[in-house]
Amino acid sequence: MPFAKKPQVFSASINELTLGTGDKAITLGGQNVYNLYTFDAPIANRPKIGIDVSDDPQQPSAGLAAFYEGCATLADRAKKAASLEDVDFVCIRFDLADPNGADKSIEDCVADAKAVAEVVDKPIVVAGCKNTSKDTELFGKVSEALQGKNILVLSAREEDYKGVAASAVMAYGQKVGAESAVDINLAKQLNVLITQMGVDGKNIAMNVGSAAAGYGFEYVVSTLERVKAAALSQNDNTLQMPIITPVGSETWAVKEATAPESDVPEWGDQDERGVDMEVETAAACLAYGSDAVILKHPDSIKTIAQLVAALM
Repeated sequence: MPFAKKPQVFSASINELTLGTGDKAITLGGQNVYNLYTFDAPIANRPKIGIDVSDDPQQPSAGLAAFYEGCATLADRAKKAASLEDVDFVCIRFDLADPNGADKSIEDCVADAKAVAEVVDKPIVVAGCKNTSKDTELFGKVSEALQGKNILVLSAREEDYKGVAASAVMAYGQKVGAESAVDINLAKQLNVLITQMGVDGKNIAMNVGSAAAGYGFEYVVSTLERVKAAALSQNDNTLQMPIITPVGSETWAVKEATAPESDVPEWGDQDERGVDMEVETAAACLAYGSDAVILKHPDSIKTIAQLVAALM
């Protein structure tokens, strides 16, 4: 009996969300099939790859230090990162703004963001320091300073979604990432709360949570899969926002990526380990639901770009 192909195409689809302006703008989402299922139907917008650039000049590996050698400022590093062919957008991360760390001022962060916008022509995503009160003010000020650039701020959480969404989207016309803790119900609830404020769901991306492969990652995969299934098969419009996953900040923080070879020679080269961890995690995220991943290492970005090109 001949094989009869039965494509699984849904009447529902993932929202399209555009970041940036001009010919370098990118669009996330839009598909009405599961991630990378091009054998079921064409996917107009391939998954996108961002690069994570911190305002902290200290790099987690020798390879990254060598890549950014000579880059004295965040804007220098962002420009170098954006020059990579396979990078679709740049994520600037204000780690030094943490009040429990360097406590970099909001004014200095805004100045850095403006400097980045002057030298980078690709879309910009802004990540904070994970301190709720500091991030709320930071996202508002950066959204104002970069008005018209169509940036995405990561992230609006249950604790601060009102302030972040109100300033970024409603006041300054930016896009917002809704961050939840690896649970489909929490992701849905946060999207509902943000849209009830008057924010159009098509201005929202989701960060449903992330972890490095091997570190509770099965929960991440399960959540990604369940969110996409509900969005497409159940036509749940509260979960039809595209998903963006910050992979690099997770994978380059675990011991497999940070331990120097001198401490664990049996593990081999540190950069290779870090890249392996980043690639494995990003590939799984893209397979199960992420519409965009944010990575740190140029080698990881090149490998994931090749994977996406081969599957699309």
